Formats: sequence, structure tokens, C-alpha cells
Amino acid sequence: MRLKGVRGSRNIEDRRRSGAGGKASIGGVGLLIVLAIGYFAGIDVSPLLDGQMGGQSTAPRELSAEEEKAAEFAAQVLATTETVWTDVFAEQLDAEYVPPVLVLYSGVTQSPCGGASGATGPFYCPADEKAYLDTDFFATLARQLGARGDFAAAYVIAHEVAHHVQNEMGILPQVNELRQQVNAAQANALTVRLELQADCLSGVWARNVDGMLEPGDLEEALNAARMIGDDHLQKRAGQVPQPHTFTHGTSEQRSRWFAKGYKGGKINACDTWNARQL
Repeated sequence: MRLKGVRGSRNIEDRRRSGAGGKASIGGVGLLIVLAIGYFAGIDVSPLLDGQMGGQSTAPRELSAEEEKAAEFAAQVLATTETVWTDVFAEQLDAEYVPPVLVLYSGVTQSPCGGASGATGPFYCPADEKAYLDTDFFATLARQLGARGDFAAAYVIAHEVAHHVQNEMGILPQVNELRQQVNAAQANALTVRLELQADCLSGVWARNVDGMLEPGDLEEALNAARMIGDDHLQKRAGQVPQPHTFTHGTSEQRSRWFAKGYKGGKINACDTWNARQL
């Protein structure tokens, strides 16, 4: 992704200097499976790491060059989402877009939606309208989940911002209300439609930054979507995929809805709610 000369967003809250969170001491396939489930199944797997996580340090620390680079990248990608959604809201919704804040943290942090850790993965909290990201996740995405490339990382940020877009449009509170009125399987089905719409909205963003794309970028995003499908992650965890437990959609669904948003370039291309087949 061509980001040279792109401004960095000021809507960044960097908590990483306040102290590094505990890192898991277990390794190998076991840790990979646990973290993979947590990152994209929408659950906190911290209890599975009980006894394997160190305490949180409160001593200030210096950031590494790699961490500084990750923050710069995240700020630039966030800036592109601000430009895109400001224009899209004005042109397609005749509305003003108010961007979210992106919280960068290391190890663990707190949010109104609960504690965040490397086990919870990137997420958006509608209570404070902030997206949360442990920048170490970029390495996990590339090295452990097989989703390499800077545009794969950019897609993750765009996906969390897409949840903010849903919140700005009033979709998130409506879905949250509906989820409280139905059983677990039905609530999961609603969440899948919500997540696939966010994937599609990420595609709309990608279409609108097309001039910044380099050869292979689009495939990086599509591959990331495939690598984080519920069915793929459950298989990696040694499980038989169970559709009634899905919360984000299958690999095929996630990549297809991203592509749909990219091809259409408009919010109305992302109506997962009235789609007969996801």
C-alpha cells in the first residue's frame, strides 16, 4: 500500500508506553490455536492462558523501532478511512461522519466493553466509540495466521473502523437490541451478518483508496479474510466446523463480501440484512 506522504491521523491514543502487558510463555501449536480462536471468534481466551501470563508492568518504557513503525502505519491507514468515510457519508448518506479514536496498546488494557488483551484481538467498543489494537497483532497476522502483507494489516484496521461506521449509521445498537431478544444460535447469526457487512464496508474503503494500492494488495486483503473465517479457524483448532457457533462467517463468505464492497464501492452494496444467502 502506497502510504508515502499520507498524513497520520491525530485520532490515536497510544497507551503502549505506560508499560508492557504480560506475554504468554507457552508456545508452539497450542498457543497458536488458543490465540487464533480468541482473535477472530469474538471471545476472550485469557482463562485458557491462566498461569501462562505475566503481570502487567506499570513502569514507562521505550518503544522499539518496529513498534514506532507500526504506530505510524496504523495512523496513516486510519487517516485514509477518515477521508474515505467523510466523503462517502456526504455523497451517499448526506450526513456528517465523525471518526473513531484508535487505541494502541501492548499486552493488556481496559475499555468500557471489558478488558482487552492479546487474546481478545482487535475490536471496536461502541460505548466509547474507540477501536482497540495491540500492534503485536500485525506479526501474529503474518507469521501465525498466514495473512501476510501491509494491506492485510490495513484491512484489519478498516474492518474495525467499519464497525464504527455501522455505529454511526445506527446499525450496531439495533443489532445489539435484537441479540438480547433471541437465543444464542440466532444471536450468532445476527453477529455473522454484522461482521460480513463490516467486511463489505472494508471493501468499499479499499475501492476508494484504489490509487494507493500496489500489485497484490487486493489479494492480501482477500487472503486475510479467508484466513480468519470461522470455519478455517475451527479447523486449525482441530475442530469440525459448527455453523451455529459462527460469529464472523466462513472464509468464503468473508472474502466474497469484501470483494462485493470493493466492486460496488457503495454502502448499499453491503446489505447483508436482506440477503437471502450470505
